[in-house]
Amino acid sequence: MMILNATTPCLPDSSSKFSNVNHSLPLSAFGATDATGVIWSRNASGKSSVSGLSCKVKGLEPVKHKSTCVHSQRAEEIVVEDEVTVMSETSPALKNIPGLPNPLGVSETEKGINFALFSQHATSVTLCLLLPERGDDASPNDGMIELKLDPHANKTGDIWHICIQELPRSNVIYGYRVYGPQGWHQGHRFDNSDVLIDPYAKLIEGRRIFGDASDRFSKLYGTYDFSSLPFDWGDNYAQPNIPEKDLVVYEMNVRAFTADKSSGLEQDICGSYLGLIEKIPHLLELGINAVELLPIFEFDEFEFQRRPNPRDHMINTWGYSTINFFAPMTRYASAGGGPIGASQEFKEMVKALHLAGIEVILDVVYNHTNEADDKNPYTTSFRGIDNKIYYMVDGNGQLLNFSGCGNTLNCNHPVVMELILDSLRHWVTEYHVDGFRFDLASVLCRGTDGSPLDAPPLIRAIAKDSILSRCKIIAEPWDCGGLYLVGKFPNWDRWAEWNGMYRDDMRRFIKGDTGMKGGFATRVAGSADLYKVNKRKPYHGVNFIIAHDGFTLYDLVSYNYKHNDANGEGGNDGSNDNLSWNCGYEGETSEANIKALRFRQMKNFHLALMVSQGVPMMLMGDEYGHTRYGNNNSYGHDTDINHFQWRQLDARKNDCFRFFSEVIKFRKKNRVFSQEYFIGKEEITWHEDNWDNYESKFIAFTLHDRDEGDVYLAFNAHDYFVKVPIPSPPQKQRWFRVVDTNLESPHDMVPDGVDGIGDTYNVAPYSSILLQAKP
Repeated sequence: MMILNATTPCLPDSSSKFSNVNHSLPLSAFGATDATGVIWSRNASGKSSVSGLSCKVKGLEPVKHKSTCVHSQRAEEIVVEDEVTVMSETSPALKNIPGLPNPLGVSETEKGINFALFSQHATSVTLCLLLPERGDDASPNDGMIELKLDPHANKTGDIWHICIQELPRSNVIYGYRVYGPQGWHQGHRFDNSDVLIDPYAKLIEGRRIFGDASDRFSKLYGTYDFSSLPFDWGDNYAQPNIPEKDLVVYEMNVRAFTADKSSGLEQDICGSYLGLIEKIPHLLELGINAVELLPIFEFDEFEFQRRPNPRDHMINTWGYSTINFFAPMTRYASAGGGPIGASQEFKEMVKALHLAGIEVILDVVYNHTNEADDKNPYTTSFRGIDNKIYYMVDGNGQLLNFSGCGNTLNCNHPVVMELILDSLRHWVTEYHVDGFRFDLASVLCRGTDGSPLDAPPLIRAIAKDSILSRCKIIAEPWDCGGLYLVGKFPNWDRWAEWNGMYRDDMRRFIKGDTGMKGGFATRVAGSADLYKVNKRKPYHGVNFIIAHDGFTLYDLVSYNYKHNDANGEGGNDGSNDNLSWNCGYEGETSEANIKALRFRQMKNFHLALMVSQGVPMMLMGDEYGHTRYGNNNSYGHDTDINHFQWRQLDARKNDCFRFFSEVIKFRKKNRVFSQEYFIGKEEITWHEDNWDNYESKFIAFTLHDRDEGDVYLAFNAHDYFVKVPIPSPPQKQRWFRVVDTNLESPHDMVPDGVDGIGDTYNVAPYSSILLQAKP
C-alpha cells in the first residue's frame, strides 16, 4: 500500500465526485490545457515511488489564463484571473501490479482493473485517474491521481500497461499523459499538458446535455462500467437479417429526428435514442426496413466554438468528427443520463428497431478524427498518443489531408487497422448493429504514404472477418483527394457502394437534360456497367438521389443555387454543382403551377428510385418535403433547418407522405424491382427505337414477372404531353394504372390499380406512370 502526500485542487463537490446524476468534468480536474488555450498550472508537493511506479495527486495554484466567451454568436478571448486554493492531504494508496498488454483499453481481470495503451514512440506514459465517491470520510476536494508507468515493469513491446487492484468497477474517469520526442518534422505531436482519451475507451464522460452552451468548453475523458448487468435482449429477440436485395434504407439523424418540439415528446427524451424509439410507428407506416444513422460515435458538438472563426456560431449536428470509435454519443442519452445511460439506451433503441423488423446501419467515420490540422489542432487522443502512427504524414512530418478535415487516419497501418476492426466488432457484438456505411471510404484504400492501393489490407480484412460476415458493408467510394472509386471499389464481392453515378444521371434526366435517356436506363436496370463483374450483384449498388449532404428532395426541385449564408463562410462551402432545377422560380413561391410541378417532380424522383434495381436509400424528411431553405451543407445547424418537422408531416400526410409510403410498399410487395441477378432481355423489354436521339427525354419499358404480373413504366421529362402506345399485356390479363404522378392525391397512387387502360396513354409533361398487368 502507498500513502501519498499531495496537493489537491479545491473543486466544487459536483466536480470531484461522480454519480449517476448529471455532471461534467471541469477543465481543471486533470490540470489540462483546454481547447481555447487555457493553461492550468500545477503544483505537486508530494511524490512517492514504489516498485518503479511514481504516483501523485495534482493540485492548482493561482493562475491567469485565457478563456473564451461567446456574445452575439461570436467568440472573443478574454483574460480571467482565477484564485484556486492549494490544499494538501493524504490520498489513499492504490495497490497495483504491472498488468497485461492485452486487450488494449480497460479490462477487468481477477486481479483488478487493467489498463493498456499502445504508443510506439512515447518515452513515458502517465495514467490519470479521478475516482468516484469513496465514502463519508473522503474529502470533497479529492482530485486526480497520476500514476507514472515504469517502462521496465509496465511496458511490453509498444504497449504500456498497469493493473490497479481494488479500483471501483465503474464511474472512474481516466486518461493519459503521454511524453515523447518533439520533432514535428518527424511527425510527432506529443504534448504532456493534455490528458488524452484512450483510443479503446468504451465509454466517454464529460458534458451530458447536447448543446449546453454553459458547459461547452468542458473536456471529455474515458470511463468504464463493469458493474451493470448484461443487457437483456429478450427471449423473443432476433435480428431481422434482411437480404441485401430487399433493403429500403432511410438515412437519418438520431438527434434531428425528435429534437423539435413538434415531435410531441417529453423534453427529456427529445433528440435521444429513446426519442427515436417513440417514433418507430412512423418508420413502419412509411415502409422502410433499415435505418442508416448519421454518426453516433462520440463527437464534440461545440468543436466549431473553440476559437474565433467564421463558423463559431454553429453546432455540429451531423457528427462527422469522431473523438472515439467505441463509445456511443453520450449526449444522445435521455435526461443527461451519461455514458452508461447512453450505452443502455442505444441498445434499447436497436432492440426496439429489430423487434419492428428494421435493421440498423451505422454511418462510421474512420477516415479522419476531430483533431483537425496543425494550424488549429484539437488534441484529445490520437494526435498526442502517437501522431506518426495514427495519422498519415508526408516526408517532412506534415499531416496529409485526404479527408478535407485537416488529418487523415492511417487506416492501413497494422495498429490502426486493428483498432478499426476491433471497433467494428465491438458494435456488432456489444450493440448488435447490422451494418456500416463508411464515410469517404476511398481513404481506407490508401497506403501509409497516401498512395492508392489495389488491394487495401483493411478493406480485405473487413470483407473476410468472421464476426463481420453477416453485416452489410457499404462504401462511400470517394474522398477529398480525388480518389473516385464508384464501380471500382475493392470489394471481394462483399462491399456495396453508394452509387454516385446513379444520383447524377437520375437528376439530369428527370429535370430534363438532353442526352440522358441511355444513362437513365442503365441506372434503373441496376448499373451493370459498374457492378456486373465477378460475383457482384445489383444490390451492391446503393441507389440514392438525396443524401444528408446536398439539397433535400424539396430543395432539389426548388433551388438552382445553394443558399449557405447561414453557415458563415460567405457561400464558399457546399457544392456548386447540384444538378437541380427550381421549376421556374428560386425558392418559396405561392404560384400554384410551380408548386404543382415541384411536387410532381418529387414524385417522379421517388418512383424512379423505388423501381430501380439495387438498394434504394432516401433521406429523412423527404417523405413530407422538408426544406433547408436552399442550404446544401447544413452540418452546423441544430435548428429547424435539420430538425424533422412533425407538424409539416401531419399537414402532408394525405398527399406527399401517402404517395411516398405507398410506392415503398409497392416495391417491397413486388420482387420484380429487387432482383438477385442483373436483368437481361427476358426480364426487361425497352419500348425504344430512338436511343440515338439526343433530344429525346421520354423512355418506357416493361419489367416481366410471371408470378406477380408485368409492370410497365414510362417517364416523360419533356415539357409537353407524349401520347405513347401501350404494349399488349400477357394473355388473360389487362393493365391497371397504379401510378400517374400528374394526378392529385389519392389518384396519383392506387396500390390495387385502376382498370380501363386503353391502347395508348397520354403521359403529361414532367410526369411518370406505372401500370401493372393483372387477370
